[in-house]
Amino acid sequence: MVSDKKNPSPSSSRKLNSPPAEETTPLIDNTKPLSSHPKTLANVFIAIVGAGVLGMPYAFKRTGWIMGLLILSFIAASTTYCMTLLVQIRRKLDSYENGTTNISSFGDLGFAVCGTLGRFVVDVLITLSQAGFCIGYLIFIANTLLHLFHDEPSSDLGLSSGMSRFTVKSLYIWGCFPFQLGLNSIKTLTHLAPLSIFADVVDIGAMGVVMLEDLRLIMRRRREVKAFGGVSVFFYGMGVALFGYEGIAMVLPIESEMKDNAKFNKILALSMGLTTLMYGAFGALGYFAFGDKTKDIITSNLGTGWISSLVQLGLCINLFFTFPLMMNPVYEIVERRFSGGRYCVWLRWLFVLIVSLVALFVPNFADFLSLVGSSVCCCLGFILPGLFHLLAFKDEQGCKGCSLDIGIMIFGVVLAISGTWFSLMEILSAKE
Repeated sequence: MVSDKKNPSPSSSRKLNSPPAEETTPLIDNTKPLSSHPKTLANVFIAIVGAGVLGMPYAFKRTGWIMGLLILSFIAASTTYCMTLLVQIRRKLDSYENGTTNISSFGDLGFAVCGTLGRFVVDVLITLSQAGFCIGYLIFIANTLLHLFHDEPSSDLGLSSGMSRFTVKSLYIWGCFPFQLGLNSIKTLTHLAPLSIFADVVDIGAMGVVMLEDLRLIMRRRREVKAFGGVSVFFYGMGVALFGYEGIAMVLPIESEMKDNAKFNKILALSMGLTTLMYGAFGALGYFAFGDKTKDIITSNLGTGWISSLVQLGLCINLFFTFPLMMNPVYEIVERRFSGGRYCVWLRWLFVLIVSLVALFVPNFADFLSLVGSSVCCCLGFILPGLFHLLAFKDEQGCKGCSLDIGIMIFGVVLAISGTWFSLMEILSAKE
């Protein structure tokens, strides 16, 4: 389909898709400030690390700590490889078209390879994933506030515990609603930049406090922990890990803004390695500290002291202000498709309402992470990169390369089906 500019083959001599104006409206600003290696490393780290890390100790409780570490390492390596596939495809297309393809996002790449259908699929999956992240944020905020101010045990935070407690949880979600309408009405990301910086600082600080508390508890008392879980929890753990590593939509914009992008793959691998070490340490320490009593949101294990309360409230504030940042790609997509790329406040408000309604009916934070990771993030992280790479390089890489791409796609499909099934079973069983 696509070949080297110096030696094009007949089968790859056709032009890339030249999209109409509504298809090329960029999701990311096309200006390209040059980023140094440290800044690129930080950008990749920020794009990957999110609220999913708070569910890692609970996932380790379900899978066992050794299986959890193995799953994290495998997902990190696989996701890194698939991210490099996207960069490889974009560079190939740019080379073939003499650098005129203007591919600045995952959706642009999908259009260049598969036309309108490719962009549509990518847009739908990014919309679902970003909205899923924000649903998780609201679940975390509501359950954390319920834990702090109502002295309810973690197991009673779901729908199964009775309508009165569900009403309390719903009040917290609806309490966020009018303020989110205002925040999500902000037009430009420039005005949200201070919120992003604040969110990153709070994230790192809160994780540090939690890990120090875990170490203190481990030194005082060792709890019984397991190393391996069963087959069903294996797929559950894969889903949580996929949610934690889902930053693939930001890879192409970050790589395009790097000063020396020839070294991007090394920077990406380093950032993913550091993230894996942090996730593994956070998950293992949390599980070692609380054992079988590890809750789906690890901060709920910290007790009622003022430091614990401050950390939990800080994380709630952090996710509250991160909500509009995570929803911005959704607004870019729906406004491009339904309002000609123009700002549309009622579309934004509609999506805030939908996200809030879904958050009301999901009882468990970590179970929801696994569901989103297994279904949507698996498609974005494995299936689409493998498919796009196969279509772009099928005439050049031979049977071995094509088999690897097909293998990635099959792995993604199996993981998506199995992980989604087991995650749904966990969520539905919580309601019984």
